[in-house]
Amino acid sequence: MSVDSAQRRVLVLAVLGAVLPLLLHLPGTAAAGIAAVAAVAGWSALHQPLPVALRLLLVAVISAAVLVGFGFRLGRDAGSALLLAMLVLKLAELRDPGDARRLAAYALFAPFAAFLQDQGPLTLALGLFASIGTLLAMARLAAAPRPPPPLATGLGEVGRSLLLALPLALAGFWLFPRLPTPLWGLPENALARSGISGSMTPGDWIDLLADDTPAFRVRFEGPRPPSEQLYWRGPVLTRFDGRRWTENESLARLPPPALPTGPVLARYTMTLEPTERRYVFALESPSAPPAPLAVGFDATLRSPEALRTLAQFTLQAVAVSGYQPELDDALRRAHLALPAGFNPRTRARALAWRSEAASDHAYIRRVLAWFNAEHAYSISAPPLGRHTADEFLFDTREGFCEHFSSAFVILMRAAGIPSRVVSGYTGGVENRVGGFWVVRQMDAHAWAEVWLPGEGWRRVDPTAAVAPERIFDTLDDQIGEGGGFGAAMRPVFDFGDSLREAWNNFVVAHDAARQAELLRGLGWSGAGAAQVAQAFVIAAGIALGLTLLILLRPARSGRDPLLRAWRRFLQRLAKRGIAKRPDESAAGFLRRIEDTQAGLDAASVALLRRFIALRYAAAETPATDAANPGHAALTRDLRRHRPPPLSAR
Repeated sequence: MSVDSAQRRVLVLAVLGAVLPLLLHLPGTAAAGIAAVAAVAGWSALHQPLPVALRLLLVAVISAAVLVGFGFRLGRDAGSALLLAMLVLKLAELRDPGDARRLAAYALFAPFAAFLQDQGPLTLALGLFASIGTLLAMARLAAAPRPPPPLATGLGEVGRSLLLALPLALAGFWLFPRLPTPLWGLPENALARSGISGSMTPGDWIDLLADDTPAFRVRFEGPRPPSEQLYWRGPVLTRFDGRRWTENESLARLPPPALPTGPVLARYTMTLEPTERRYVFALESPSAPPAPLAVGFDATLRSPEALRTLAQFTLQAVAVSGYQPELDDALRRAHLALPAGFNPRTRARALAWRSEAASDHAYIRRVLAWFNAEHAYSISAPPLGRHTADEFLFDTREGFCEHFSSAFVILMRAAGIPSRVVSGYTGGVENRVGGFWVVRQMDAHAWAEVWLPGEGWRRVDPTAAVAPERIFDTLDDQIGEGGGFGAAMRPVFDFGDSLREAWNNFVVAHDAARQAELLRGLGWSGAGAAQVAQAFVIAAGIALGLTLLILLRPARSGRDPLLRAWRRFLQRLAKRGIAKRPDESAAGFLRRIEDTQAGLDAASVALLRRFIALRYAAAETPATDAANPGHAALTRDLRRHRPPPLSAR
């Protein structure tokens, strides 16, 4: 027995639909290679088999494309891509129903693998579409050798099966105990994920500044703070090796400083995209952070675990002012350290200007004025060599926040002023549809902190001295209110992102804490892990019981469209004065009409005979089977027929 052309078409479409959700999340080289092979294998499945040599060549080509796309890193994502490649190649081996069933079952893996990459609404929609298509293909294969049911009937059966599974799925989503970290959260996520990494070399952020993907979303409880206050503090970079700034892990054990107190600047709820890192980008200065977050020695907010999934925190901040007025010797040395043999011109300029300045404040003002007068902001700055500050300050004289903050801190340290680089984000874009703010990767920024006697740490942003519009302008300032394509399309983008934010809040952010909160709201005492597990067992038992009741309930004839049409047909006959008795069979009703010559029109008599022949046919062609070609036709004719009045005959 072979697979007919109609079954092949449905199966090929189902497999290609199953490939799409994961394909969208693969690197360009891997995605292009798999798409090309899918087109060739799909053609082969519909027309003629490929030679063995060509199939082996395709295996080699697609494997190479996947490995190149993932930089020859083997892991979860590369493995999923290779399995996806083998799935599309399997199309070229479609021969008999056994191959077709195995291929359909294999195709169900692809939507699952896509959810390992992304849990957004688009991935869900594509995955649901792929699953429905694959299940429909399985149903049509299972109907062989009988003719397959009409497409609408098949979709109805698949939909009914999915609805039966829905109660158990909802019980699992809401109440299945959540793991503290993702089961599939492998280190390759961190390698592939863009964002601030906890280190900085002038010029390294050029790709980040062109990335418009969201870093986090913020919903303020009240008015948004002024733009010049929107500094989202991230990792503080203290150690400098001559080119690269990094965090100083040896200082991490120090106690946190006493942060400023005073009126609350902002209260807000932040939803962070996964970063695989511990720091939480918060407005300066964070006040009373919720558990389990804690403020580190450098006033940066951190989580005890890496943020491998979407994370949501309710935070507040007070207006920035100086903090930590006393600096111990260890911190002072760490914030004055400069490697020997680097940036001699910058060091000389710092020593000369500091000796001429009346105070640290005067020296800082002179440096910022120099930046403003002789340096320009540009993301196309040329690369720097060994002496990064010297080359930027005296030669190229153009750069972006990495260049300005690094050179400024070197100038401060060379003049004996403790200082450090702070990385994070600034600003944000308002989503007018959802009423929240989106901070994108391209909003990444680096600024400086200097320590001044009696004042403590103070923020200084040297980039703002040169290009304040780059730091403080909103999207409205940048695209203007007058129109243009960006302004015209903004409502569309805002609507799409508001859907994503709602999805994140309702689905992706549903974690163990929300499960416990849900149970407490239902009056469940304790609401710990054991109680959540008990609730899941109870809910799953109820869901399975409900499903079994539906499956085991005897089929009601009222569900059969043919019988419904038959009853309405009899009702119309009764209105014409020819009624079927309740104890009378269809055949008996027809005999009575023929014996009494009741005057029923020929079309009605023909419909009666067709119903009897179809409804009470042999067992091998049951009339109630939607696969019977006459079933739908008779149902349609019974619905449409209107017997004429007796007087008209």
